Amino acid sequence: MRAVRERIPVVVQRNARGRRIAARGLWTGAEVVMTLGVILLLLVVHQLWWTNRQARVGAEHKVEALEREWRQSQGHAAGGGGGEEGEGAGAGDRAASGRGADGRASGGRSSERRDAAPSAPRWDQAYAVIRIPRLGLAAPVAQGISKAGVLDKGYVGHYPRTAQPGRAGNFALAGHRNTHGEPFRYINRLRRGDRIDIETRDAVYTYTVDKTLARTSARDSGVIAAVPRSDVQPHAGYGAPGSYVTLTTCTPEFTSRYRLVVWGRLTGVRAR
Repeated sequence: MRAVRERIPVVVQRNARGRRIAARGLWTGAEVVMTLGVILLLLVVHQLWWTNRQARVGAEHKVEALEREWRQSQGHAAGGGGGEEGEGAGAGDRAASGRGADGRASGGRSSERRDAAPSAPRWDQAYAVIRIPRLGLAAPVAQGISKAGVLDKGYVGHYPRTAQPGRAGNFALAGHRNTHGEPFRYINRLRRGDRIDIETRDAVYTYTVDKTLARTSARDSGVIAAVPRSDVQPHAGYGAPGSYVTLTTCTPEFTSRYRLVVWGRLTGVRAR
């Protein structure tokens, strides 16, 4: 008879302690990844939703506060004016422009309002409201373009050393396209003939969209010059003095690499 050989199984004893350490390391790594993912998600939510909500609410309240202040100011002017000040805000315009009561007779009402546009207010002060009917936009306009003091509040910022509303020259504005209220999110949708209203204490200045520039350098200062014309694309812009408005924002969306520009001309002035 043949001898039957039995195979003895070989059992490899693995290190149980090593397995536990490896498992714990994998679990810890997974927790770290999940935690970082949650933090990143919260940051995105904060940036894209919470900052928008806060800025929009704050901007809406500021618009309401400005309108309330202007109504009260006009009410006081009308109540204490008498015959000499019977036109209310018009008397304030004459004072702002340095004219006496006789100054009105020499020029038309519209030209007086244009000349009487407010001088530069203090830094970061909201002093006007921009309304764009096509976009359903109503936002405060403040002096300066600082992020903390103006743009991140959901306000539209007025470039220093550019014209004030209604004045000859270029009333140049900047606004966020994404986050912090994003008032200029959809200005790329504006077309020739669209209306842009700038309301101040004394008058409403209506500009009509005339030209757009889809993309230019962030350093293209020509677009906000007194006679706006791109330094990068010289065919874009104007060649003669006038009363202009310029809207600028970042493009493409969620970047700040280039600038999108919308231009308009002053086409109407109406007393408040």
